[in-house]
Amino acid sequence: MAEEKQVDVVVIGGGAAGLSAALTLARARRRVVVVDAREPRNAPAAGVHGWLTRDGIPPAALVTIGAREVEQYGGRIRYARAVAARRTPDGFVVDTDRGEPLHARRLLAATGLTDELPQIDGLRERWGRDVVHCPYCHGWEIRDRPIGVLGSVHHALLFRQWSASVTLLRHTSPAPDAQEAEHLAARGIAVVEGVVSALEVADDRLAGARLESGRVVPIAALALAPLLGAQDALLLGLGAETARHPSGAGTHVVADAGGRTSVPGVWVAGNVTDVVAGVVQSAAGGVTAAASINADLVAEDTRVAVDRRRAERFSAELERVNAERVLGARRHGLDSLLSPPS
Repeated sequence: MAEEKQVDVVVIGGGAAGLSAALTLARARRRVVVVDAREPRNAPAAGVHGWLTRDGIPPAALVTIGAREVEQYGGRIRYARAVAARRTPDGFVVDTDRGEPLHARRLLAATGLTDELPQIDGLRERWGRDVVHCPYCHGWEIRDRPIGVLGSVHHALLFRQWSASVTLLRHTSPAPDAQEAEHLAARGIAVVEGVVSALEVADDRLAGARLESGRVVPIAALALAPLLGAQDALLLGLGAETARHPSGAGTHVVADAGGRTSVPGVWVAGNVTDVVAGVVQSAAGGVTAAASINADLVAEDTRVAVDRRRAERFSAELERVNAERVLGARRHGLDSLLSPPS
């Protein structure tokens, strides 16, 4: 493989984590390519919140600006789907559904996660609008509305901070224990028994949750805690370790604090390894992983340079250069023959 065909890092995923990593690597003068399928998890949301100076920016605008910043430092963006990744003697090859494979010394996966939503009629269509999961991402936008919370006592208590009208819809979850029931009652949170079968919508706004009994509970927003699954197929193919996330919210790819996985040469950042991270935390994870990758590449570059220097230590060319540096014109050893006797 010709050297010019290999980049330092291929980043799979062009969201906040992947682009932040690519920006950091490009500024470190690394050759980096981002592969992005243009399927962001937060696409349904109207805005990204909690990002200082960028609060409320539409998700699409954020990644457009980010991609432009990566490119201005020489990074490249390839809009394609990564379909496979494999190890080679000198790094990795990433296959995409468009164009020739990408060769890289290191691999960073920022592939995100998938929200496993409950099977309730009309729910998926409202996801990211008035059906939400994160109070810090969406709480302000649904403040003071009647909020239904699907099955989670923890979420019900959290969303009570944003509205005095919160109802816990038990759905298929266990009944609250005595302590949970006391907490809910103390905060004025009603508990409604029954399985939710559908959402009622009027004028393109959520109006209620319909139970299997036919009863409709009036709500203007629904909060839930979906099961979160890391998009880890490519990483599993390389042998990466996965586990249940410590939060219990889903599965994640195991990595150290710098994003390094159990597979040498492979890093992760963002929701694929931290399923509860928001956009800001994911971006920070990308920067951290990029710094770790660059340090690893610096160490490798140094090892290669040392090996090359040792191999050249007794070469004819190196001997000539050293002799000229030390002896100058006397390097040929003819001085004693050409100089007149004293």
